[in-house]
Amino acid sequence: MRRRRSSMRRVLLSTRWDENGLPDAEYAKVSQKKNQKYLSIFVSFCALCETFATSAAGSLPPKQTTIGTERMNIFKTQGFRAGVVSTLLLFVFISFWYIATARTESAAGGTSGMTAEQIEYQKMMGKDPASASQAKASGFPTPMQMGQTFVRQLSDPFYDRGPNDKGIAIQLAHSLGRVGLGFLLACLVAIPLGFVIGMSPLLRRAFDPFIQVLKPISPLAWMPLALYTIKDSSASGIFVIFICSVWPMLINTAFGVSSVKREWLNVASTLEVDPLRKAFQVILPAAAPTILTGMRISMGIAWLVIVAAEMLVGGTGIGYFVWNEWNNLSLTNVIFAIVVIGLVGMLLDLSFAQLQKAVTYVE
Repeated sequence: MRRRRSSMRRVLLSTRWDENGLPDAEYAKVSQKKNQKYLSIFVSFCALCETFATSAAGSLPPKQTTIGTERMNIFKTQGFRAGVVSTLLLFVFISFWYIATARTESAAGGTSGMTAEQIEYQKMMGKDPASASQAKASGFPTPMQMGQTFVRQLSDPFYDRGPNDKGIAIQLAHSLGRVGLGFLLACLVAIPLGFVIGMSPLLRRAFDPFIQVLKPISPLAWMPLALYTIKDSSASGIFVIFICSVWPMLINTAFGVSSVKREWLNVASTLEVDPLRKAFQVILPAAAPTILTGMRISMGIAWLVIVAAEMLVGGTGIGYFVWNEWNNLSLTNVIFAIVVIGLVGMLLDLSFAQLQKAVTYVE
């Protein structure tokens, strides 16, 4: 009897009891139900908090809620990082330039390094012989001298002191006028002819040998023939721009027209669209990105050629300005003109890039 009581006591002591007097299994079931109840209450509370936060954020002005995020996103963009890298590269370039030209910055003044003919030429050109001699003796210009040249040229870009001494704005206006007129004439010829060639396989095969022969000829090779035929330097420059601009536009227009999807042309034929309407409402929008690509290439080539053409024909223009300043031994003005040529070319290319983006479509 004692043994049975002791064994029962050991069993009772070894069994875990909760505070409600239930065994472990029953207690686990009750605890699970309580936990599920508490969890559902917690989830409901979290959903209520999220709804309140969303409504509160929506009631605030958008700038107050997103200005910090926008600032952080700007710093993380690839464009911002590329701009930082470009600025660092420019700083490194100017630093090396300054170090390389620091030794030659102190130059002998006066006209000791010039002959009598050079002094007389500088006076005839309206230049100071002493400053020209100093620029020649000092070698490559320093960044400080270039900064002074930029300020001097940009402070009065429209001056006109004679046929060989005009401001940079006047020179640019003459060059851009020649480029614009030659480019417009090329557009009037190349785009309609490219349409006809692109729509006719027979004409494409017939014109291809002539295009392939004339396209590689350097535009400057046409200058003597243009001067002999036209007998005007400014018109000869426009003709050279026309010749160099017509081929990229012609080839790209013909390719864009011939690459229009056959399904679109079949739909237009099924709807019995007249040829003129089909050309302007079906073929032209489809080929517009390729045509703009050809125009963009032609403008880059035209701006490249006009500088060399104006060096040959003289008169006015940014190319003549570069050659004239070289003859005046003014390297600072030559470098200034080179920078201006690059900036104007970049702006022209960006403008055509925006036009190309505007007409580009997603299939």
